[in-house]
Amino acid sequence: MRCMVMVRATADSEAGAMPSERLLAAMTRFNEELAQAGVLLAGEGLQPSARGKRVRFGADGGRTVVDGPFAETRELVAGFWLWQVRSMDEAVEWVRRCPAPFDGACEIEIRPLFEAEDFGAALSPELRAAEERLRAGAAGRH
Repeated sequence: MRCMVMVRATADSEAGAMPSERLLAAMTRFNEELAQAGVLLAGEGLQPSARGKRVRFGADGGRTVVDGPFAETRELVAGFWLWQVRSMDEAVEWVRRCPAPFDGACEIEIRPLFEAEDFGAALSPELRAAEERLRAGAAGRH
């Protein structure tokens, strides 16, 4: 199963506070463990929301661009990993081993990704083939 592991933002991360050398070293060691175990597919830290934008889709089909920063810090993501694990329990065990991403209280959320079989008949053989071509093309470019 693939899952997205999201590091929730804090007031410090939203203020642009950079991690210490100690934390960077600890995270590097953890990421190396993930990679060696074949779990790590991708992972990055994100800039504060002040550097971001949101696009809101209206019911009328319109689009509105909203500049950051965004108000609810506890609902923002400061970084992420994409993991391949056997189960949610395995993902939880990896997160338990993770260095705390920030000083003080912080949170990491784990969410499974949808897989093709989750869509049932709505994902026709043609749509499934198109999705597989897109994934293969994207992987080839990276």
